[in-house]
Amino acid sequence: MAVPQSKNELLASMTKSWLSLQKKLDRLPTETVFTPLLEGHAAGTRMSPANLVSYLLGWGEQVLYWHQQEAAGEEIDFPATGFKWSELGRLAQKYYHDYAEITDWLILRAKLEQCYQALVTLVEGYSNEALYLQPWYGKWTRGRMIQFNTASPWKNAASRLNTLLKANTAAK
Repeated sequence: MAVPQSKNELLASMTKSWLSLQKKLDRLPTETVFTPLLEGHAAGTRMSPANLVSYLLGWGEQVLYWHQQEAAGEEIDFPATGFKWSELGRLAQKYYHDYAEITDWLILRAKLEQCYQALVTLVEGYSNEALYLQPWYGKWTRGRMIQFNTASPWKNAASRLNTLLKANTAAK
């Protein structure tokens, strides 16, 4: 799917990436979801599928927080308080840690589902003009910043999980 250029395309991209991700998450053997089977987001690290879900949850909640900051009239702290864009590997580690206390796969997935629903509601609350016809952060539109941190990582995560699932099937 091409990079979304409108509200409808963004919602379609989010839905398509989300559904693909859910199919992959559904196929994971529950007994392996907390095992570090994947290459981590920081060089030289490993992560579990649960860490990957935590990462997606962290970014989704970060997008929601940016909009809460904006609504409160506060300056938005991109990408996150205490982090620079050059420190995304460290931010990923923070997201893993933020949700590490959730040791029930179904609860972790339910939190991600709630976040997804909140993100869809967020996008639905903006006009096409507010999403795509004016810069929001530097040269980037609001819609593009949302897409960068939702649909794109969901698609990437589905690809990572697909590779893992294929490798596990081949190993059996």
